[in-house]
Amino acid sequence: MHFQQTQLKNGLTIIGEVSPTAQSAAVGFFVRTGSRDENSQISGVSHFLEHMLFKGTDGLSALEVNEAFDRLGAKFNAFTSEENTVYYAAVLPEYFPQVVELWCRLMRPALRQEDFDVEKQVILEEIAMYKDLPTFEVFDRARQLHFGSHPCANSVLGTEESIRALTAEQMRSYFAKRYAPNNVVAVCCGQFDFGQTCRLIEDLCASWQPNEAPRLLADFRGTAQKQRKTKEGLTGEHICLMSSSVSMQDPRRYAASLLSLIVGDKSGSRYFWALVDPAIADTATMQYEAMDGVGIFASYFHCRPENREKVLRITQDIFDELLAKGVTEQELNTAKNKALSALTIESERPMGRLVSLGFNWAYLKTYRSVSEDVQAVKAITADQINELIREHPFQNYTEFSLGPAEP
Repeated sequence: MHFQQTQLKNGLTIIGEVSPTAQSAAVGFFVRTGSRDENSQISGVSHFLEHMLFKGTDGLSALEVNEAFDRLGAKFNAFTSEENTVYYAAVLPEYFPQVVELWCRLMRPALRQEDFDVEKQVILEEIAMYKDLPTFEVFDRARQLHFGSHPCANSVLGTEESIRALTAEQMRSYFAKRYAPNNVVAVCCGQFDFGQTCRLIEDLCASWQPNEAPRLLADFRGTAQKQRKTKEGLTGEHICLMSSSVSMQDPRRYAASLLSLIVGDKSGSRYFWALVDPAIADTATMQYEAMDGVGIFASYFHCRPENREKVLRITQDIFDELLAKGVTEQELNTAKNKALSALTIESERPMGRLVSLGFNWAYLKTYRSVSEDVQAVKAITADQINELIREHPFQNYTEFSLGPAEP
């Protein structure tokens, strides 16, 4: 397994991790753009644009795009987050050049008015669907409450109002600025020929015009506001707590990831034994999210409405004990084993390796092998985690709850 990278004259970076023994190959185009790069007038445009790339190019219809992926037997999709839009496919090695060529062409979509009008209705239906998912809604609104005026508060989906008002011309303008080659990384891994792939990408993408694609970066410790909303039809209480953590650029992200497992993994964590095992809550988890220049710990609880205050009280006790006594060596070792198992198993497939490879380059402009990540996790000490707890105390959290009306 070896790493190679190059950059075209227009700024498009191509990176590859070649594994001759792999049984597949994967490609992804990582665009450094998401909801945090939008404003209120174009809220939701990044996610909308993700949909539009599958509508085809000047020479390919949406039907022909899907038929092409099907013929190659490709596993393909895309996703949009607050910070990135990623397009990817995994395929048998013999079809890798064809799937790379297809994605290169799709990265310059037609953005036809008639496709835009049809897909707008799809996006509005998606927004309506997610409104019926309280787990999604509580996270989305907790993020808005936590980040306040910080751009990470922006919703990936946007709102019904912003999507209805969005025009195709606004989308085309956003695309020209944010999908500039100097704001894109092409990532390849598995069994493929790096030189051949670079020549193919250059042939198809060298004409892309570079552009400035700035991003406002600022650390943010959160608003620490508390808010509860009611919603008809709910029988349970959905609670989300958010507090600050370290960014993707901070080497302590490994410690933060282990800490989130200790506190809120789905099994064997402090949340599990204090809340789930005694049936005070049926769900109690924590996740760590490393972002560009900022990070968060996000906890989610689902319980009966009458247990809401008890859940919050027990959670506060957990936070206080962590600050006073820190984590134990046994907890740390268990978390390391969980993290290392997940890391290595996921990395055995080119498709599983793709996201880690792409994000390391997109955020850090560096290559990290699986063994380097493994060693970084193994090297974390309890003292390092306890120092992180003191610097980013969980007690300074933002709270958003969604539940039924008070009886």
